[in-house]
Amino acid sequence: MQIGPYRIANRLILAPMAGITDLPYRNLCRQWGAGMAVAEMASSNPALRATRKTLQKTDHRGEAEPRVAQILGAEPEQMAQAARFNVERGAQIIDINMGCPAKKVCNKAAGSALLRDEGLVARILDAVVRAVDVPVTLKIRTGWDPAERNAVRIAKLAEDMGIGALSVHGRTRACGFSGQAEYHTIGRVKQAVRIPVIANGDIDTPDKARRVLALTQADGVMIGRAALGRPWIFREIETFLATGVGSAPPGRGTIYATMREHLLALYAHYGEFAGVRIARKHVGWYLGQGLDADSGVLHTFHAQESARQQLAFLAELFDGPRQGVSG
Repeated sequence: MQIGPYRIANRLILAPMAGITDLPYRNLCRQWGAGMAVAEMASSNPALRATRKTLQKTDHRGEAEPRVAQILGAEPEQMAQAARFNVERGAQIIDINMGCPAKKVCNKAAGSALLRDEGLVARILDAVVRAVDVPVTLKIRTGWDPAERNAVRIAKLAEDMGIGALSVHGRTRACGFSGQAEYHTIGRVKQAVRIPVIANGDIDTPDKARRVLALTQADGVMIGRAALGRPWIFREIETFLATGVGSAPPGRGTIYATMREHLLALYAHYGEFAGVRIARKHVGWYLGQGLDADSGVLHTFHAQESARQQLAFLAELFDGPRQGVSG
């Protein structure tokens, strides 16, 4: 898959997820085989641009190419300014969020709410593409609601406006994350445009990835929630697509090493106070998905108040007595 001057290493993309796909997690997923990783969305509101939170979201230091920033907003000139700001911060691809279904986003007419106003979509895309000299991509849903799946029209419009690739989540804005993703609309989008199309939604196993690629003929798949606590899903899918044979899940030692590396990166990126608190949700996902940990183990980990305590707890959990964890 080619996006502008960037040849993506494989067909597997880490989806942008608010509060999750920060620099430490993007780097980790790239190490585990993601061909590209998209940063969590950053608001185009200029009042928020210099805040610590935005600067952390837009930090790409040491990140493998291509470095992808996602911007969110509903005002064309603000979106153009946000695109320039992110390029100055090191982004090599700008992704526009028109796929988020969250009420706090849609109530401001941003995210997937924009799909209801195709004229505004066109103005935003035109403004952003003109503002920067890097590729601009777009993430959308299949439409506003099941009665108005306009993804094909949006895709054609995006291609005409110079968008370099398109990610499509197989639900409408009204569906949120409920029900099952449908992929027929994504297939119709792929047939309608010449730019790369990436399928997204409920892709949680290697076999599902292969089936979605076959059904949609998409150029790649985007993995989101299935990667929580399971960054090795990218390596599993990559191996299965290449060989048709499933790979064994990582052993306890590999899981421990991955978790420890992730926590150390969080402490370095956010500082110890915030890093310790952010680590809790990630460790919850690791222990819930990678290992069969009981609630007592999670509760005890969440009570650890320092980086030293968290790391010591994990070391004992994996190297010491195995009560509370199986696998």
